[in-house]
Amino acid sequence: MYDELIDSGDLPLARKSVLPGTGFFLPDELEEDIEDEQTEAALEGADAAVIADPDADGLACVALIREAYDDVQAVPEPDDREDDDGEVADAVDDADEANIALAAGDADEPLEEPEPTPHSVALVPASPHNVEDALARVAQFGTDGIDLFVCDLCPDRYEYVADELDAALETADSVAWYDHHQWDDEVAAAVREAGAELVVGDSDEECTADVVYRSLEFEFDQMYEELAAVTRDHDLWLREDPRSDDLADYAYWTDPAEYVEVVREFGVDLPAWVEEFIAERRVEKEQLIEQALGRAEFREIGGYTVGITYGRCSQNEVAEAMREDGADASVIVKPAGSASIRGTDEFDRCHEVAGKVNGGGHPKAAGCKPDIYDDMLDYATHWTSRGAVTKQVILDAFRAVVAEEPDEGDGEDASPDEIDAE
Repeated sequence: MYDELIDSGDLPLARKSVLPGTGFFLPDELEEDIEDEQTEAALEGADAAVIADPDADGLACVALIREAYDDVQAVPEPDDREDDDGEVADAVDDADEANIALAAGDADEPLEEPEPTPHSVALVPASPHNVEDALARVAQFGTDGIDLFVCDLCPDRYEYVADELDAALETADSVAWYDHHQWDDEVAAAVREAGAELVVGDSDEECTADVVYRSLEFEFDQMYEELAAVTRDHDLWLREDPRSDDLADYAYWTDPAEYVEVVREFGVDLPAWVEEFIAERRVEKEQLIEQALGRAEFREIGGYTVGITYGRCSQNEVAEAMREDGADASVIVKPAGSASIRGTDEFDRCHEVAGKVNGGGHPKAAGCKPDIYDDMLDYATHWTSRGAVTKQVILDAFRAVVAEEPDEGDGEDASPDEIDAE
């Protein structure tokens, strides 16, 4: 296959909006080999490793842990940043896409180089669907006695990570697992019984950076408390501090290693050269949002208005726009096959909807990837139909969840735990 056929960088915007990124088309074996090389390089000589979702929340955890370990700082200079041709990755944070099988297709530039500066605290990026692979790599390439941290990641089932966690525990001197998602009680108990220290914060009150900040026995500077607070503002979609959008966008669009070192140096007040970088990227981001909103449709399901659209876009902003147009819940179906589900005060069972279609997450922010893609022809249909089958499957899941709601007259017998069950 010719490279230009899968390189989305130069596509017209209308076509780029409906197709996945270059990473989608990379063979799994090639990606695994590259990730092995990157992880081995990062872990060489490291005293600690952090497996983290590479969004603003997960990377803030890395910054906190590196500070606690007095790790070397490697702040990039503006002129040292590689020219990436202005690509806008279809990136998503873990609060948005908790516990979904994220496809590699959400990345324009999936082949990143290992961190150039050796760190005593190694960063091992992972998404919810491959945390077990990251655990296995730490077990394989980590030094015996290494300290291991797992941040901002939640397995749907313990058996998904059981063997790999056992292997990591044999290599590591300690394993601390920090998160803020809604854990199944049995999964949490199994992780603790295996030997990991698991601390799970209230998903309505804390992001994972908050959990790390209060859990580590270290006296952090004020800037790190502020970093956790501003990260929380975006991760919980509070949107009270405009700087939180800058952090989230910067984490999406830059190399994870760069993000960690920049926030360690500057905190939440990013330098001018980063602000300029973000502003340039936002031009195309806004255009992709407009493309997705132009495809938005609204459905009435059991008294709720559900907005649904398709496209490669920033799902939070698209969901917010659909909310302003009257949606109680919003669905953004992505070209790579995954989908984001957003709720409101009127509808807070997004995690239940996602749970019916191979996903999970928060009551008001969840994600999924329906198991409906058997071959490339299914994906071709997905792209040309603008996600028609995926939309129908998710709307059916909404109908099923709404049908399970207790009658209004039965409200006295229904506990909040039953309504908001994971």
